Amino acid sequence: MQPKEIESVHRRYLQLEKRLSFSVFSTQLFLFLVFLGLWELLARTNTINALIFSYPSKIWAQFWLQLQDGSLLPHVGLTVWETIIGFLLGTILGTVMATIIWWSPFLSRVLEPYLVIANSMPKVALGPVFIVGFGPGLLSVIAMGCAISVIITTINVYTSFREVNQNYVKVVQTLGGSKRQIFTLVILPATIPTLLATLKVNVGLSWVGVIVGEFLVSQQGLGYLIIYGFQVFNFTLVMMSLAIIAVIATLMYQGVAYIERRLTSQFK
Repeated sequence: MQPKEIESVHRRYLQLEKRLSFSVFSTQLFLFLVFLGLWELLARTNTINALIFSYPSKIWAQFWLQLQDGSLLPHVGLTVWETIIGFLLGTILGTVMATIIWWSPFLSRVLEPYLVIANSMPKVALGPVFIVGFGPGLLSVIAMGCAISVIITTINVYTSFREVNQNYVKVVQTLGGSKRQIFTLVILPATIPTLLATLKVNVGLSWVGVIVGEFLVSQQGLGYLIIYGFQVFNFTLVMMSLAIIAVIATLMYQGVAYIERRLTSQFK
């Protein structure tokens, strides 16, 4: 095949990909708008209980009102800050723990069953422990956000370390490479896709941990707004808080996906 033909085929492929991406996005947007429209219609016709489920226009009005009076942004800012710190701590600590366990076969055999047990435990149940240990404040909420993701990160990354093709490891060993060189030249680069996939999972887990932590102790944040809205029977406030969480969590996920695309394109 001639170079011009190859270029033409590649151009047609890119055009098809763009059309497919546009079609997917258009369908997603259409389904979302249909969902909002049905929700609004069912609530206004009393097909569903508008007091409990609220409806989009009322949620938007609540959002705009609190945005204008300045009462919303402090809650959003605090929760986002706690989530980012919990997300980073959970990912970094989990990766470091996985590295230590991989580095020492003895520790691997000793700690592996404990990791399985720790992963099976409901992390939410640790909330009271964190409250007592760190106090009813910011630290306990961050600890909750970190704890809910650190174990699964450790297990995923450690498993990925072990599944790296051993032939690559033997090549470095044959050339006289140290264990550090094996890790930096073979193990770590080979597990980048798993690390990025773990980041995506940790976005959701960190939000769950932080919101649960705010349920228990916080006097500010989106988790606090959800509990407060429930207590005063203002479910529009609850739905608004959930919608904000969904939007910000999606943006964080897309941020990780963007990093993944950039890194993937560099390694191609």
